[in-house]
Amino acid sequence: MDTLLILAIATIVIVLIFEYTNGFHDAANIIATVIASRAMTPVQAVLLVAFFEFLGPLLGGTAVANTIGKFITLDDLDRVLALTIVLCGLSGAIAWNLVTWWFGIPSSSSHALVGGLAGVVVVAAGGDHVAWGFGDLLHGHLNGVAKVIVALILSPLIGFWVGFALHKTMLRLLRGAHPSVNRDLRHLQFVTSAGLAFSHGANDAQKSMGILTLVLVLGGFIPTFEVPFWVMLTCSFAITLGILSGGWQIVRTLGFSIYKIRPLHALDSQMTAAAVIFSSSVFGAPVSTTHVVASSIMGIGASERPKAVRWNKAFAIVTTWVITIPGAALMSICCYLLVHALT
Repeated sequence: MDTLLILAIATIVIVLIFEYTNGFHDAANIIATVIASRAMTPVQAVLLVAFFEFLGPLLGGTAVANTIGKFITLDDLDRVLALTIVLCGLSGAIAWNLVTWWFGIPSSSSHALVGGLAGVVVVAAGGDHVAWGFGDLLHGHLNGVAKVIVALILSPLIGFWVGFALHKTMLRLLRGAHPSVNRDLRHLQFVTSAGLAFSHGANDAQKSMGILTLVLVLGGFIPTFEVPFWVMLTCSFAITLGILSGGWQIVRTLGFSIYKIRPLHALDSQMTAAAVIFSSSVFGAPVSTTHVVASSIMGIGASERPKAVRWNKAFAIVTTWVITIPGAALMSICCYLLVHALT
């Protein structure tokens, strides 16, 4: 078995490991409000979410995969070097996911992926191999890293204000309602959490689909960048297995540390996050489920009792968002330098 094939197989395995870590890292984002509002038991929540998470990548299209798979250009490099770069970029993203999961910090797997890949590409191949897209942004066109960053910045802001407005509206509609309405609100979460899981799968799994397809192109295994069905299926399995593993430390942070979640808060947060994430998927914009869910909870809390929002915890989460891209980039660069020193 030649070096290229071994490296390609290793990189594919690392892509799937990243997708798995993405699943258990982001499982908490989807089930946190369901569990905090006591709409479902943890087992019910995970099983429901896993089923719809699996369907998301298969039915959600490939627009996000095209964005992620094309923001770095390595086709002019030696194939072994190109795959090594992707391998190290993914390893840096996985390392960052594991560190933040261990400490229960809801960071963004999307940020980690972009930071890890961009960082190692700049060091190993040069900045001209990254499609930055900032020049096009000045002319009103979104592509490359600029498209990713704009989506990652705007999506939590939109999540905050949509959550704020939706919760205000729901409070007016339910003014004077009997407390028994909480039972109906909990039942409705079976639908909204399923929608959130589907939208998460349709957005997040596509990131790995894009990278895996890029690996196949760089290795010369497929002629053009078109996502094969088996890639969709494999990434669906990987992220679903991750979801089934759960990220319980992060559940505590999102479900209990930002704002006291009741059934209406949970329902509004799930509707907000599902709408924002799925809309982003349609436009091919990779967003962070972590960011959108956390910001929607903040918006909902701010619309009801701003002083009850634990803004210090929110500030800690935002700080993690800011440092994720450079942190993952540093880890991927260290990985590349280690591999370079050993070969």
